[in-house]
Amino acid sequence: MVRVRWHWGFVTAVAALGASSAWAQTYVDGASRIPNNGGFTENVDFADVDGDGDRDAVVAEGGDGGDDQNKIWFNRGFEAGGTLGFFADRTATRFPVVLDDSRDMDFVDIDGDGDFDLYVSNTSAIANQTNRWWINMGGQQGGASGFFSDQTPVRWVNLGVNNGASRSSLAPTSVLASGGFIDWSCDCVFGDLDNDGDEDLYHSTYGGIFGGGVPSRIFRNNGAGFFEEFNPSGFQLNGITINNNSPALWCEGTQVHDTTNTTGANADIAATPLGVEIGDFDGDLDIDVLQGSRNEMPRVYRNRLSDAGAFVAFRDVTFASGHTGDVTGGGNYEQDMGDFDNDNDLDIYGLNWPGLCDSTSRNNGSGVFTSQFTLPNSCSDDNEGDFVDYDNDGNLDIFVANFSGQDRLYHNPGAPSWQHVEVTNSDLPVYSLTGLGCDGSDIDHDGDYDILVANDGGGPEVLLLNTNQIPDTTAPRLAFLEQVTGPSSPGGPYVVRVHVYDNSSWDVARYDTLQLEYSTNGGANWSSVAMRFSGGQLFRGEIPANVSGVIDYRVRATDEHGNVAVSVQKTFTPGCPAPQSYCTSGTSVAGCVPVISASGVPSAAASSGFSFTVGPLPGQRQGLIFYGISGRLSSLWSPGSTSFLCVKIPVQRTGVFNTGGTASTCNGSITADWLAFMAANPGALGQPLVPGLVVDAQCWFRDPGAPTNTNLSNGLEFAVCP
Repeated sequence: MVRVRWHWGFVTAVAALGASSAWAQTYVDGASRIPNNGGFTENVDFADVDGDGDRDAVVAEGGDGGDDQNKIWFNRGFEAGGTLGFFADRTATRFPVVLDDSRDMDFVDIDGDGDFDLYVSNTSAIANQTNRWWINMGGQQGGASGFFSDQTPVRWVNLGVNNGASRSSLAPTSVLASGGFIDWSCDCVFGDLDNDGDEDLYHSTYGGIFGGGVPSRIFRNNGAGFFEEFNPSGFQLNGITINNNSPALWCEGTQVHDTTNTTGANADIAATPLGVEIGDFDGDLDIDVLQGSRNEMPRVYRNRLSDAGAFVAFRDVTFASGHTGDVTGGGNYEQDMGDFDNDNDLDIYGLNWPGLCDSTSRNNGSGVFTSQFTLPNSCSDDNEGDFVDYDNDGNLDIFVANFSGQDRLYHNPGAPSWQHVEVTNSDLPVYSLTGLGCDGSDIDHDGDYDILVANDGGGPEVLLLNTNQIPDTTAPRLAFLEQVTGPSSPGGPYVVRVHVYDNSSWDVARYDTLQLEYSTNGGANWSSVAMRFSGGQLFRGEIPANVSGVIDYRVRATDEHGNVAVSVQKTFTPGCPAPQSYCTSGTSVAGCVPVISASGVPSAAASSGFSFTVGPLPGQRQGLIFYGISGRLSSLWSPGSTSFLCVKIPVQRTGVFNTGGTASTCNGSITADWLAFMAANPGALGQPLVPGLVVDAQCWFRDPGAPTNTNLSNGLEFAVCP
């Protein structure tokens, strides 16, 4: 998450965090509220570690400056004699004594006990060391919340063991006797990659002396906070690095450095990442990965869970995702993801994307990033950016930590341009330090977002207090509520996922309170269960398995400032699951991103009443629905295409339809009664239409100017009901 520099000596930083300027600055110096800290600080993070209702902070120390003690600062808002937004250093009593070269620290509840543990990313640049697990001793640990224990040796499981049952890719020689393994990690991230209800680890690495060649890895959580490598290839390295043409571990195909392949034949998992982000980029409710790179192009890895119906190898789709960085020059140090154009998908802020200039790229909804905009006055030595709505107008602004000068602030003006405007001179105090990381949080509960900046080279940390006093009245946005199709496993609960967007970065929105509400048979009484953060913009909840009848469900979200949102309401009946969307829609030449959906019940006893609808489609074009019973697929439609063939052959098709609407626009659509078509064409499936039969369907349409002059929607899977 931070840029790594080679500082072998002390670097002096000059600060001018004096009195406020004559104008009404948004941010003022809050140095009196935090401990004086002058180490080689790499990053900061916020969470309520002791459960008292305010956000505490951790500070990652060391980096290239040598081994140091990481620190924890407690917010004194609810202590006797304390004041909200003032911090005290409690490292000596709360943290284990461990000196290491830390790049980053991440709060995550790895064991599901309701309190926040810590994952520490370290580098072996000076001496061999591993990333560490520090466990909060509250909750199921039976101790007091906010006291941490180093449990690194036991939380890693079967490192270096490759015997069929365990599939570690680590060479035994890289495993440390004291626990963990030799690595160079700058940023790691947690999310429920396999949709089993706990947070897994995506572990990135940049290799020795930024040489790359060392693979990033995925480690699955067993539910109790113990992590074992996910390596479906079964391949084990002989040393630290992975050679070209070796199996790509957790990705499809073979390892090829700087590959442009997007079919699954090759992947590059061994670059020089200093930052990594996760989220559902393509709207299929699975968590994908965006990885920056110091020396190469950023990589995009697509989670294929929804396609395969099981947790399988990811696919490197970098060159199908749009130009998200500098293809040839590298320098793509870091990134943040957030919905800065408020259209319910994750967009990108890219630091030094491309070259030394920062930029933003907008998601078209299918995981393709376009409309790259270079931020004004951004071609400097930046190190990290963070989305934060500093003026509480509902749009995500950007704060940038600068490595060799003044930090910067960019205002989001909203529609129609969504192009950020620099407001540094009017809204920030003047100072010049060595910024490596930053994080936003409402530390004093006054309704606006403050910012803590980590500084390298012996400079003090900077706390920027927001003086706007503008209340946050923006409610969370709930989008892409999952349609339940059946239990997660035989006899298991009914899993529901949802996208959550707010006027804050994801690492603030993750603390929103979400409840999954449900009722049965049209009843007025609603039950609720808590939903857990899954990573990125995803939350996950479970309706109990013993609920029966016609089930209505919805999601209620409450942010930290009390703003409430309620999702659309959906319905399902156990035993007759609703159709499930999967795979990725193509984007037409006119910019249409069509989605196939269904209405009615696919009953084997009915001769009509179950229809497909596809839209928006290009107007005045031909299209049809094709379908099959051999299962899902996710194969690129053609070279250069943005769409995927989602249905395994053999397939059948309906007749041809005209999309209607107006030519050269996206107001066309197709509607087809599938049951009526099947009744008129008996035997079209090659077997009778019987309950339990699983069918996959997709729309094909004419798209002149696209590869092959045709295009595809996403896929839809449904089971035939009695």
